[in-house]
Amino acid sequence: MKPTRREFIGSVSAAAVLAPPRPATPAAADDDPLGVRADFPVVEEGVYLNCAYIAPSPVPVADAVRKFHDAKTRSPLSLPAMMDEAAAARRKFGRLIGAAEREVGLLYSTTDGENIVARSLGLEAGDNVVIDDLHYQSTYVLYQRLAETTGVEVRVVSSRGGAAPVEAFAERIDARTRVVSVAWVSNQNGYHHDLKALAELAHDRGAYLSADAVQGVGMLDFDVKETGVDFLTTGTYKWLLAGLGVAAFYVRDELLDLVGPDRFGHLHVEESLGDYRYRLYDDARKYEYASLSFESVFQLSAALDYLHRVGVPNIERHTVGLAHRLQEGLTAQGHAVLTPRGNRSSIVALEHGRDADMVRRSLDEARIKVSFRAGDTQLRISPALFNNAAEIDALLDVTGAWA
Repeated sequence: MKPTRREFIGSVSAAAVLAPPRPATPAAADDDPLGVRADFPVVEEGVYLNCAYIAPSPVPVADAVRKFHDAKTRSPLSLPAMMDEAAAARRKFGRLIGAAEREVGLLYSTTDGENIVARSLGLEAGDNVVIDDLHYQSTYVLYQRLAETTGVEVRVVSSRGGAAPVEAFAERIDARTRVVSVAWVSNQNGYHHDLKALAELAHDRGAYLSADAVQGVGMLDFDVKETGVDFLTTGTYKWLLAGLGVAAFYVRDELLDLVGPDRFGHLHVEESLGDYRYRLYDDARKYEYASLSFESVFQLSAALDYLHRVGVPNIERHTVGLAHRLQEGLTAQGHAVLTPRGNRSSIVALEHGRDADMVRRSLDEARIKVSFRAGDTQLRISPALFNNAAEIDALLDVTGAWA
């Protein structure tokens, strides 16, 4: 008997059905070490070294979005079919980070997850939270507000030479620390926090570890169980190669009862009990209170298929290697590199110390895209899986010409 559409989607990701993997185009190994450049039309537009800002999606992922739009135009998918794809995305993301499907929910942004965690902990005067000065701005806004409304103390660890080692956190954590919050990989300079050591430190002192992983997942190989992180949230438009409007949220199974939803809606219902009463989900689906951005869900599901096919360990080896090549070159040229030497991420930041208009013009003329930061005094450079050594050298040719 031929399976129904829903049965078929339940066994095979709808995103995979809509956009089958595209075969890699043969290329010279040194030009295309991961065999992916044919999937990224952005390489035809110049040298794109800006995935820490927004990553371009590969063609198979863009195809999934186009076919979702075609279906919306001609024969819209049913809600059950779209929810099946959301379940597939949760499973694929869980496999990417070593989590069970029940520990993964889908939110709208990275900041959603940290808000849910912070508001679940019952923070009060006398408690403290520990963050560092390499975190993303939203975290400071959140905890400043909680300090004003609850009296909780916010302790900020000062980085040293672009790094915030575990020892620096140990100086600020005590028996009243409720949560330690870090950006696993800093958006500022790419610093890679030691999550395992931070989790051990936090747990030894009765606190939780929460990680903003938007600059790490998809770039670095990672297992939440090995690190011991308690909560993790990540948008998907950077290293996960997907789009805006969906973010994956991990809560360690043992803490699902602690972290409740901060709003409620129809997607929370697991079973109708009659008389307008309902039994709600008790796993991470309880954070998905209303209709998701399903276009973004399909995009994420296809992107996760792509990342699993290429292999994040392969991506890490390649991109971190490019970052080290870049950092060594910049250092040899005498530039003030803000990223610690030997850091394990593919983000490198520097103070260019030159006229910003000249710097921007020279990069534009070379068709190289990077991020300008800190009032245009800094550059953040972030090679990705589709970049190669020749492109790093092209950037170094530009930076080396700045007298």
